Parts: sequence; structure tokens; C-alpha cells
Amino acid sequence: MSINAVKKSRLFTLVCGLALLLAVTPLVFAQDTTQQTQRNTNIQSIPNGSKLKFKGVVISRDADTFTIRDRNRTDYHVAINDRTSIKTHGGFLRSGKKYPANDLLRGLIVEVEGKGDAQGRLLAEKIRFNESDMRAAITSDTRVTPVEENQQRIAGQMDELYAVAAEARNEATAANERITALDEYDTQETVSVTFKTNSAVLSPMAKEQLDALAAKTNEARGYVLEISGHTDSTGGEAKNFRLSRARADAVIQYLAVHHKIPMRRFVAPMGYGKTEYVADNTTAEGRQQNRRVEVKMMLNRGMAQPQKASSATRP
Repeated sequence: MSINAVKKSRLFTLVCGLALLLAVTPLVFAQDTTQQTQRNTNIQSIPNGSKLKFKGVVISRDADTFTIRDRNRTDYHVAINDRTSIKTHGGFLRSGKKYPANDLLRGLIVEVEGKGDAQGRLLAEKIRFNESDMRAAITSDTRVTPVEENQQRIAGQMDELYAVAAEARNEATAANERITALDEYDTQETVSVTFKTNSAVLSPMAKEQLDALAAKTNEARGYVLEISGHTDSTGGEAKNFRLSRARADAVIQYLAVHHKIPMRRFVAPMGYGKTEYVADNTTAEGRQQNRRVEVKMMLNRGMAQPQKASSATRP
């Protein structure tokens, strides 16, 4: 074969190789773009009535709903109600420990089972999680502990799910708040009901005040109630802490029983004893003002904002 023939053969091979490379490159970029699009998928809608059970990480939540991201980084809206069973795995006779809905923290790894509703959400019937995961989520959320330390304390979880949990917990660390963080809520109404000395019994006037507040919750969306109990300076410190908590519990029981306000609407009650006085404890009038429970009705900022009417519906 002549030298010219060899050169022509090499040139032909080079041209064919370049042509093949140019043909394949768009396909590679198209696949990468498709994968990136899939990773950035928005909320996954669930068909109405469809049963679904999956595991994921709580990345955001409100009083009645929260968002879960699964190991494939697909997000789902999950709705909860009074019939939702929220427990840990195992426990005595494998019954598990019950938790209120407001303890579902951002960054908590959960297993959810339920059915789709008309809004494309999963209406949760059962929510299960490990006690160790709850402790890790609380530590990360309240003490801003590094995510890596929390992961070491959680055993037997999927590697992919760890990565998702790390993302969610980093968000929680940056915000440094519980999922029911009051920074996301604005106080709409405040009621202060008072008590007799050494008593946690609601007076008729206190019940009227609570009735009026409960009536305002009927049309409210995305609200929570913050309950704090207080005492005057009379009595010992330990006794006052118990009494202030008993007063807060009495208010919650009245609102839950007589006005059917779901327990998930209440922020965990707190008894402050005599530490948060608002009046002079050296006078009878001041002590009476300090023997109180403060109830704050707080609205979620996102849900409380009125929707703008479109130009087609304006007169």
C-alpha cells in the first residue's frame, strides 16, 4: 500500500470518529439533563384512594400537613388528622410509644402508610419511626449538633436516605427552630385567663373568654395555640411549676373537649411557675394578675396571606 493510501485511510478514520463523537454527545447531554430534571421533580401527586406506604425524611411541615422526601428525592405532601396513628417502632408488646403530631420534626426519618385524597396528598393512617431517630432529630433541631454525629447514632438506615436526612437537617440547623417554630407564625389573638390561689379550676369568666377565642378558630386555617401557665410568688418553686402546668392543661382540656379543637393544634404546653410575672407580687391585685394562663392564637404566615384576585374575577 502506498504512503498516500495510508494517509487517506487514517484521515477517513479520523473523520468517522469525529462524526460519531458529535452524534453521541447530544444524547449524553440529553440523558444528563433528563436525570437532572428527574432529581428536581416537584411534589408528587397521589391518585385519590390509592394506597401507599413509603419511607422518607420530613423536610417541612405545617399544623395539618408536612412534606416527605424519599430515597429517590421525590417529595410528597402528607396530611394528618385526629385518626392518624403516630408511634415509634417496637416498645412494650411491640405497641410503640405514642407521639403528638407537633413532635414530627424536620429531619426525622419516618415510615408513612395511607391513602391519596382529592388534593393529591397522602392522608396518613400510620406514621412510624425509631426512637433513636427522634432523639437525633431533636438534638439536631434544638442543640444544632452536627449531622454526622446524629447519623452515627442512627443504626440500620439506608445510605441514600442518610443523604436526604442530612440535607433536611442542615436546613433545620440553619433555621435553628422546631418544625412548629413560632418564627413562622404571627400572633393573631391573645387571651389571659386568671385563677384563684392554689387552684387550676377554670372560672365561669375564664370559660367565656376561652369560648370567644375558640369561636375565632372556626374559620382559621394554619393556626396553632400556644399555652403557657403561670403562678404568683406564693408557695415553693417546685409546687408553682406543677400548679402552672396544671393550669395550662386545664385550658387545653377545656378547648379540646368542649370545642373539639384537635390536639395537633396545640404547641406543647409549658408551666413557668412564678418566673414570668406581669404584675407586682407584693399586692393582692398583682398576684391575681400573675395567677394566669396565656393563650396565643398564631397563624401561619404562608396560609394567612389572602390570595390575590385575578383580573378576570375583579368587577
